[in-house]
Amino acid sequence: MAKGNFDACLKVILHHEGGYIHHPADPGGRTNLGVTQRVYEEWVGHPVTEAIMRGLTVSHVRALYKAKYWDKVQCEALPAGLDLCVLDFSVNAGTGRGAKFLQRLVGAGDDGIIGPRTLSLVEQTVRGRGVDHCIMAYQDARRDYYRRLNTFTTFGRGWLRRVAEVEDSAIKMIAPALRGGA
Repeated sequence: MAKGNFDACLKVILHHEGGYIHHPADPGGRTNLGVTQRVYEEWVGHPVTEAIMRGLTVSHVRALYKAKYWDKVQCEALPAGLDLCVLDFSVNAGTGRGAKFLQRLVGAGDDGIIGPRTLSLVEQTVRGRGVDHCIMAYQDARRDYYRRLNTFTTFGRGWLRRVAEVEDSAIKMIAPALRGGA
C-alpha cells in the first residue's frame, strides 16, 4: 500500500491548489494553498485575518493536510496512486465525498467513513482489476460529479484539467506489481 507517499501526494495537491485566491463565485471564500479560511480557523482555534491567510506557507498547512485529509480518508492504507486521487478529491470536495466515491467504487456501503470493510474491498478490487483500473474509474466518477455542479461553467475546465493531471500523476505512482490486476 502507500506507505510514505504523503509528501509526494501533497506536492501534487499543492501544485493544483496554488497560492492565495478569493474568487467571488467560489463558496470556499478566502483560500491559500488549498486551505479555506474556515478550515484554517478551525485548525488553529481562532479567527484569522486576510493577511494571515495570504501568508500561509507549506509548513503552516502540512500537518493540517495530514490530519484532516490524509489520515481521515485512510490514504496511508491505500495503494500508491489511488491514495493521491482520494486525497485530491477529499481536499477539493470534502472527505465524506472522497470516501463515499471510493466506497461506491469497491462496492462498500457509502457511509463516508473508510474502515476495515472498505479497505478489504479496496484490496480485493485492486487485486482483481488493478489499481490503474481503480484510479481511472475513480477519476471518471469525479468528472461526472463536477459536470453536474452549477458552478461548472465557471470552474469546470480547471476541474477537468486537474482531474486529468492528477490521474496522470497517480498512474505514474503505481507499483508495477499492482498494474492491471491478477
